[in-house]
Amino acid sequence: SSLLLMSGVVLAVGLCRRLARRRLYSRPLLFAFLVEMFSTFQICACTNELSLLGNVEPKPHTALTLTYGFTVLHGLTLAGSACNPCGTLQPMWDGGTSLGMGGLKIAAQFVAALLARVFMHFIWSLEMAEPHLGALSQGCSSPMQTTEMQAFCIELLFSVVFQLAVLRSESVNPKYRVHLIALLITMLVYAGGNLTGAIFNPALAFSLHADCFYDKFLSYSIVYWIAPCLGKFLIFYMY
Repeated sequence: SSLLLMSGVVLAVGLCRRLARRRLYSRPLLFAFLVEMFSTFQICACTNELSLLGNVEPKPHTALTLTYGFTVLHGLTLAGSACNPCGTLQPMWDGGTSLGMGGLKIAAQFVAALLARVFMHFIWSLEMAEPHLGALSQGCSSPMQTTEMQAFCIELLFSVVFQLAVLRSESVNPKYRVHLIALLITMLVYAGGNLTGAIFNPALAFSLHADCFYDKFLSYSIVYWIAPCLGKFLIFYMY
């Protein structure tokens, strides 16, 4: 049921992106906002569902396999979309994207993160699959299982490694590049998922753990918003 749900989300987003290209290409601002919103919605909705499958046996093989598979699927179906505020900062810094357009895309990413959370909570309330039972009663299911300083350093390090890999693999054939990036993300999730969740995406972190941001806004914003963005700026300086 979970796999069918995530596949349905991917198909629906693909149709929405194609429709936007056909009908709104002459309106660049609205087109950019909607395409970025649809793409980020797909990643956030699927990751919300994947977060419920972490305890499926055999652990952690099932969760890691699904993480790799759906990361490849996202890479193949969402080409041209950043789906990450940190990724949107790069063209803004380089001058390839205006400040207004970059801000519009970041707004679209957070709108999508909120919509994905609301949508998945509605689906979970229907309790159509076993993992959905009791999913709404968890409240702030904190992914931070270490000190705030260690969590900050882990998310910062993972962001640096991920962003550097993305830049260094730009010359790789796209059909191989998507597998390399998916493998890296899976390795990072395996290495730090039990400590911080290994998210390194501010919009995705908000979609997954909005309740925690409400309860402990300062600490979660430092770890899951500031640390990934700081990692991106360190890459600017190094690269």
